[in-house]
Amino acid sequence: MRIGFIGLGRMGANMVRRLLRDGHEIVAYNRTPEKTHEIAAEGAEPAFSVEELVARLQKPRAVWIMVPAGDATEAQIHELMEHLEPGDTIIDGGNTNFHDDQRRQPLLKAQGVHYVDAGVSGGIWGLANGYCLMVGGEPEPVSRLEPAFRSLAPEGGYLHVGGPGSGHYVKMVHNGIEYGMMQAYAEGFEVMHASDYTLDLAAIAGLWNHGSVVRSWLLELAQRALAPDQDLTHLKGWVADSGEGRWTVQEAIDRDVPAPVITLSLLMRLRSRQDDSYGAKVLAALRNEFGGHAVRSE
Repeated sequence: MRIGFIGLGRMGANMVRRLLRDGHEIVAYNRTPEKTHEIAAEGAEPAFSVEELVARLQKPRAVWIMVPAGDATEAQIHELMEHLEPGDTIIDGGNTNFHDDQRRQPLLKAQGVHYVDAGVSGGIWGLANGYCLMVGGEPEPVSRLEPAFRSLAPEGGYLHVGGPGSGHYVKMVHNGIEYGMMQAYAEGFEVMHASDYTLDLAAIAGLWNHGSVVRSWLLELAQRALAPDQDLTHLKGWVADSGEGRWTVQEAIDRDVPAPVITLSLLMRLRSRQDDSYGAKVLAALRNEFGGHAVRSE
C-alpha cells in the first residue's frame, strides 16, 4: 500500500519502519524536518508540508496521523481536510478520547472523507514485536487498510473491534486494566523489598514468568528494570498518566460499573506526584490527636 504518515516520534517512526520493512510505500511528514530527513534515509518518501504529502498520494488517499491526542490531532485533521477529497481516509492512531472520534466521524463523512480510529499498543518494542491494533470504523475503509494493519501487527494482533470510536474505546479500557496490573505488581514488589529476607527481585520476576498464573510481559519488563539495581535508586517515584486511565474511570462511573482497582490505581498515580501530601499530614495530625501516636516533624 501507499500511505501518508504524519508524526515521526518514537512510536510513529518505528511504525513507518515496520511498514517499510513489509514493502509498503510511505510518504512521511513531521513538523520538524530533521525527523523527516531521518526516516527518508531509511526508505520513506519525504514530504515537508501537509499539502505536499497529500499531493504525493494516489486516490483514494490514506493518511495516518500519529501525533499527541487533543489539540494537536484536531489541528492536523483540520489542515488535512483542506487538501483531501471524497473517498480519502484519515486514520487516527493516537490515544484519542473516543468521544472525539464519535464527534469527528460524522463531520468528515458528511464531506465524503472516511475516518478510522486505531488504538495502538506496543510502545517502543513494537518495531521488533509488532503492535496490537484495536481498530474502529466503518467496514469499507477498514477492509481497504487491512494490509497495513496486518503488517504492523503480530499474528493475531489486529482486530476490527467495531464502529467509529470503538478502537480508541477498547484501547482506553486496555490502558485502564494496565494501570491496575502495574499497581498490583508495584505493591507486591514493594512488600518483598521491605521484607526481612534478602530477595533477588529481578530473579523472582523472571521465575514468575515460567508457569506462574501472574506471568506477563510486564513482569519481563520488571525483570529488566530491577536487574541493574533493585533499589531503583536512580528513579523518583513520580508517575504520569496518559489520560486514558481517567477516561476509563469516568466511563465506569457513567455506566454505573464499579471499577475500584482501576480507580485506585489512578489515584495512586496522582499521589505519587506529591512530595509531601497535605492529606497525609492531616491523617498524621488526627492520629496524634485522638491516640497520641507519634508524628514526624519536618
